[in-house]
Amino acid sequence: MNASSKRPIKTVSVLVCFFSQTLLISAMAKAENTKPKIAIFSGPTATIQNNKPLITSNKAREQYGLPLLKDQWGAVTADWPRYQRLAAPVTIYVEMFTAHPLEADVKELYAAADGYVNTKGVFSKTKTSESDKPVYAVTLKPEDGLYALPYMGRQANGQAWEGTATDSKAPFSKSRQTFVPDASRIFEEIERNGGGIYGKADYDFYRAVPAGGYTKGLPKSKRTDVGDGDIPPEKLGEDFFTYGPYAAAQGRSKMATSVNFVQQALNSGKYAGAVWLEGSPSIENTSYWLSLMVDTTLPITANSAHRGRGEISPDGDANILQSIDFILSKVWADEQGRNQLGTVLVQDEIIYSAREIEKGDAHPGGYLATGGYGGIFGSMTAGAYLTNVPTRKHTWKSEVRLSQLPETINGQIKRNGKFETVSVSIKTKQGELLPSAIPKVSLLKGDTWFDDDGGPNPSNEKGIIANIDQLLTYPLAGLVGEGTAPYSSMSASQDRALEKAVLNGLPVVKTARGDATGLVKVNPNNLFIEGNNLTTTKARFLLTGAIMKLGPMPRATDPNNPTLEETDAIKKKISLYQAIFQTH
Repeated sequence: MNASSKRPIKTVSVLVCFFSQTLLISAMAKAENTKPKIAIFSGPTATIQNNKPLITSNKAREQYGLPLLKDQWGAVTADWPRYQRLAAPVTIYVEMFTAHPLEADVKELYAAADGYVNTKGVFSKTKTSESDKPVYAVTLKPEDGLYALPYMGRQANGQAWEGTATDSKAPFSKSRQTFVPDASRIFEEIERNGGGIYGKADYDFYRAVPAGGYTKGLPKSKRTDVGDGDIPPEKLGEDFFTYGPYAAAQGRSKMATSVNFVQQALNSGKYAGAVWLEGSPSIENTSYWLSLMVDTTLPITANSAHRGRGEISPDGDANILQSIDFILSKVWADEQGRNQLGTVLVQDEIIYSAREIEKGDAHPGGYLATGGYGGIFGSMTAGAYLTNVPTRKHTWKSEVRLSQLPETINGQIKRNGKFETVSVSIKTKQGELLPSAIPKVSLLKGDTWFDDDGGPNPSNEKGIIANIDQLLTYPLAGLVGEGTAPYSSMSASQDRALEKAVLNGLPVVKTARGDATGLVKVNPNNLFIEGNNLTTTKARFLLTGAIMKLGPMPRATDPNNPTLEETDAIKKKISLYQAIFQTH
């Protein structure tokens, strides 16, 4: 091939390279200009999705001849307008210079009024009297969205709704729910309040383990959440979970539901991240659970609220907005664009680690970081800003994340006094976590001043023995024992009883009580897994994931007289568990 024949090939190669680079730059620019979408998940008992009960307004009471709402001195109280939708367009007249006390001070800076309203309420384009008020004429339309209006609803018997959702003695079927079924309504209200939430991103809403439910069902055409088909009639305590006079807590199987919802959504490739909304007492644990189990490089944030919607200055709205800002800021990303923080709680302008956060008190700002070594990643005060990055494994690095769990694992169960090995299905072939796979893990609090005189007597620990007997009826189970700080010390009798649990095949984690700042020292000579600086409840969630990955302990043939080989086998298995507790 001569020189002249090479030149065109080189030219073509340069053009191909230039064209490829142009396409890449164009694709990157398009991605950068694409409005992000965030997945929003509704969790249980969520004050952040709760409202003060609707109260019949004085407008309605006056219209229907009902006693007006008054304060303790007898003065008629002002109506509290609630967001509602118009059924038809309506033209209203708004008095000028009433949006701020000092508007009229510079009224020369304003455009002319649309017209005037006289003392009889009649509108005209021109001013006819000195008493006429200058007004704006505006037509409100149903498609505008929500407007704050007097609440006109009354009870079926014609009486007014007062300050509760129902008579506290009435059954749930006769009550009004205060929790919203998904977060779409909250986002719409935040937008109407000037939050600009839809100017930041688009959103899909998921009813993962919701606090509000459709007791009569809901047709597909009216759904505001992501899902297929109609929603069938839902039951309190089975499909949705609240607190208050009709409290119903979610069961252990919903731990699998929470993981599956988030994992499937983030696997779709549609989202820039996820926000989980839940009640303030339990979100500290659910957020850590998601951080351990969900295999994703995308950010997951969690939010709660200490003030319900309708209270003065509800903190939940600001927390949601800051979660969205955190996700969009990408401060969570490492050099490869992967989430380097795991799940975080964005609360009261602070970015907390899900592993360390704990609710200290029921007021805004009532969260604290436990463990004594970090726990706060940064601040949202002036935009998302990080001060440190964790070394703990999480999400895409977690060794107990969903993708790393086996499809099946051998468990053991005690039936009629005999132990049987049983196969436990952990995941479906599609990779979903099975609700039936979630191990049963009990918590125990210890005390070094508890024993009777005369030396340890584990047979006196009837509560621990009963707990062990119950756990042995589950194929996958374990215990977390909380002792004194920093060595997780318990009474000698309690320790001996817990050793019997291990010798029967149950993994046992020892933690230090309270918010211990020291790490529990690993003792390779005992039969326990040391819980590092995890709180007892968080250790329970890590143990739950570890059991599904590693299975039970090797069981001693005679737990009262284990052989050296049997205890060595147990310690070898403990070392696998311990490696997880040292790194997660």
